[in-house]
Amino acid sequence: MRIERDSMGEVPVPDGAYYGASTQRAVDNFPISDLRFGRTFIWALGTLKASAAVTNASLGVLDQDKADAIQEAAQEVIDGKFDDHFVLDIFQTGSGTSTNMNANEVIANRASEILGGDLGSRLVHPNDHVNASQSSNDTIPTAIHVAAVAGVEQSLLPSLDALGESLAAKAEEFDDILKSGRTHLMDATPIRLGQEFGGYATQVRNGAARIRKVLPELYELALGGTAVGTGINAPEGFASGTIAEMARRSGYPFVEAPDHFEAQASKDAIVNLSGALKTVAVSLFKIANDLRWLSSGPRTGIAEITLPSLQPGSSIMPGKVNPVISEMMMQVASHVIGNDAAVTWGGANGNFELNVMMPMMAHNVLEAIDLLANATTVMREKMVDGIEANGERAQWLLEQNVIIITALVPVIGYDKSAEVAKKAFAEGRGVREVALELGVLPEDELNAALDLRPMTEGGVAGD
Repeated sequence: MRIERDSMGEVPVPDGAYYGASTQRAVDNFPISDLRFGRTFIWALGTLKASAAVTNASLGVLDQDKADAIQEAAQEVIDGKFDDHFVLDIFQTGSGTSTNMNANEVIANRASEILGGDLGSRLVHPNDHVNASQSSNDTIPTAIHVAAVAGVEQSLLPSLDALGESLAAKAEEFDDILKSGRTHLMDATPIRLGQEFGGYATQVRNGAARIRKVLPELYELALGGTAVGTGINAPEGFASGTIAEMARRSGYPFVEAPDHFEAQASKDAIVNLSGALKTVAVSLFKIANDLRWLSSGPRTGIAEITLPSLQPGSSIMPGKVNPVISEMMMQVASHVIGNDAAVTWGGANGNFELNVMMPMMAHNVLEAIDLLANATTVMREKMVDGIEANGERAQWLLEQNVIIITALVPVIGYDKSAEVAKKAFAEGRGVREVALELGVLPEDELNAALDLRPMTEGGVAGD
């Protein structure tokens, strides 16, 4: 162990740790879970600290040698070299001050080492130098936005876009396959399997569009407000310069928030993003569950499609194969929906000039982004791309569907159509056969009215 110091006194810290006293106190105070901030959030903090060093040097706040060492150390944080030294539990001080100090101490100790000092020497000070012109109250909300943008842009949107394309390709492939529509889990009028998959593709694409609409809010960063939004101790030009540097380094169009009090007191943009993620989760749950039902059986269920066989489905029933990817996606979606409930409540619990639920909100949103991105990719690669249609099965089920009588309603009326449908159902016969037997229409007119393909295209039979 070595001895490090903070404003409260001396703290023993493991010899090899790049963090310092403040971090160690938080390690001791918050042994709550095994949840930690992930790679994207650490990358965002490193990007912020490196960019701040550039601006602080240009404004004369930092000597150039210290600024250069901070940049070099922060770049190593960006690259993931010190991920094992970000050791704090998500459930900590609500401002995230402990995690901000974790970053400050790791970077300060590494920068001190770069300048020839030992760990704990404070040649570069975590507060005076690495955290210069900043407060945890503006750096943590800034890092949340930066990390969320990176996760959405780099992982989630490409994954959703690819799934949308795959579903659209299946919609085209299955366009000629006629099948029963279903409402209330009961037989309804005919549709094409391609139309069903086209609806799924649109759901996914609409979800991606909803997330894209949130991005402009996330590009606005709280940096520059420091403690309460007034910008105390931040020199003029610090926020704009640092944010411009962050935009340059990341490639994302970050800008300074127009109202620092709103940016720090509320987390409405994160709540909005979480809501969009929840909507995507709801869509993916619906799609995955539909595909599970449509493949059910395979001999005693619907079985209009076949999903790829990936693994044995039972430890006791030989030959059983289950829709495991659908089940995985349904669990992920449920988890994301739960995350959103916590984020929503967290957003409601900002008090006065600061929200004190930020670590949890950050974790839940970033976790949701990662889960949805990964699960969507797996769903596409291991299930959607390999779906096969069972066209003969779908056609046979459709012929048994008495609801195709709906096409006759404009021709013979509702009551007569109901009579035919009830007789067909009671006797286990087809509508076409019963209608011909009852003489409701001449055979050629009946066949024209009960032509199944036109039923999937709207309009009135015979028009």
